[in-house]
Amino acid sequence: MSGQATVLVVDDEIRSLESLQRVLSDEFEVICARDATEARRVLESEIVHAILCDQRMQYETGVDFLKHVRETWPDPVRMIISGYSDSEDIIAGINEAGIYQYIAKPWHPDKLLATVRGAVELFRLQKETETASIDVKLTPERVQRVVTEKRGVARKLYDFDRIVHAPDSPLGDVIALGKRAAEFDISVLITGESGTGKELLARAIHYGSARSGKAFVVENCGALPDELLESELFGCKKGAFTGAYQDRVGLFEVADGGTIFLDEIGETSPAFQVKLLRVLQESEIRPLGARRVRKVDVRIVAATNRDLEAEVRAGRFRRDLFYRLAAFPLHMPPLRERPMDVPLIAAKVLADVTKSYGRPIEGISPGALARMRRYDWPGNVRELQNEIQRMVVLTDDGWLQEADLSARIRQGGEPIQLQSAHHSSASLKTNIEALERHMIVEALDRHGGNISRVAGELGLSRVGLRNKLGRYDLRKGLSDEV
Repeated sequence: MSGQATVLVVDDEIRSLESLQRVLSDEFEVICARDATEARRVLESEIVHAILCDQRMQYETGVDFLKHVRETWPDPVRMIISGYSDSEDIIAGINEAGIYQYIAKPWHPDKLLATVRGAVELFRLQKETETASIDVKLTPERVQRVVTEKRGVARKLYDFDRIVHAPDSPLGDVIALGKRAAEFDISVLITGESGTGKELLARAIHYGSARSGKAFVVENCGALPDELLESELFGCKKGAFTGAYQDRVGLFEVADGGTIFLDEIGETSPAFQVKLLRVLQESEIRPLGARRVRKVDVRIVAATNRDLEAEVRAGRFRRDLFYRLAAFPLHMPPLRERPMDVPLIAAKVLADVTKSYGRPIEGISPGALARMRRYDWPGNVRELQNEIQRMVVLTDDGWLQEADLSARIRQGGEPIQLQSAHHSSASLKTNIEALERHMIVEALDRHGGNISRVAGELGLSRVGLRNKLGRYDLRKGLSDEV
């Protein structure tokens, strides 16, 4: 961990306590307790990463104390230190108290430091991987292998080159800037509409940076009220507020050495902005209900769909926080400004969806792609993903066709050109005819030119539909199949 981890040492022998403190204090913040009662008071007010406890104490054995700790404060990694090698104590410690290590007295300083380092690393990895409370079967080496494998996969998944875009897309310039930002330890603010891929860019920046070997954590700042958001980001002690049923290590501490992505930062309250600014200025956090502050080394990548400069001018967002976050601003263009990307993104999404759903879809028809390119996609890439999923579920063909598209996309892909009415009956007639022709063309597309089906959908007789087809010159290539 970049900041000093907190180790609680519990021993009723003052000389032993002083010796342990002297050896460990160079690398860790050490809190000493003379007995289990005093140690419980520490755990009630501080976030502790590891506990080193003597086995034979006057009022309560180390195993009994750590068994209670396991039930009440399950996060700290628990270790027993003892001058006795009673096998029953060891077995009880493993089975009942979830002991990570049983250290024999007399101990060697280097070995003791190595063991405590391993315990602290296990605590950090446990939080990063969101595993349950410490199990003796989990070693730092095993968890580290899992984390390393996950990071290797993430680097490949979130590489800049995996952000799909055409050679002439405006997204290319954004990616080039993102690569430059990744090389330097600078705060980044990503702006853009919802669904444009802001988190994808943030992940690429992290995994392209020197921090890629550490954690990347995400928090949606608009999803929680202030108190819960503070506990998520900064941590809290059990009982710090209503609903705080257990100690929580904050995401800033989980991301220590890595990157934290604060999505929807523009939704935060002025009161929370003050607290976040202090964290950025001081590089330290204070968990809710705790007495001590903790140093953290975290890179901030923030994102918003708001115009933060306008929010600053309106007094809804702190100017000093804005400049802290926006040291390197990036803007993700909406999909409507890069229609050249639509076919490539659609093909990538289709490949992922067909693999996930097990459906043998070969591709998207040129007609459907043309409609998709002309549509504005107000929901951006997320809306495109949802549309492809829907089409794959509904289609009975080997290709996704125009008829499989949602009505809003079919209509949006070929807008109806209405003339200005100017309050004249002639213009009204022209507009009605344009609307009628458009509805017939849409129905013909959906039913492959089958007159019977089109007439049934529009509530016309086949003779009536034929008359309209003749009027609008739409007869070519039609079928009378029922």
